[in-house]
Amino acid sequence: MSVEHQRFAVAVYAKLKAINMKQSDLAKMLDISDAYLSDIINGKRDASKIRKTIIKILELNVETKEGE
Repeated sequence: MSVEHQRFAVAVYAKLKAINMKQSDLAKMLDISDAYLSDIINGKRDASKIRKTIIKILELNVETKEGE
């Protein structure tokens, strides 16, 4: 996992905990499976559109590569 993906994963999991939201709740909001969301968060899937949506939903302050 790249450093960027590690930062993203840490930010997502920290925010979910802070707002008392389950990963499964976020998956439902995104209309994707829990497993697919986990793969995206952990950098196993390249889903830049969904990553951007996650950043917006959770109001994360994370940097993304140009073009993502």
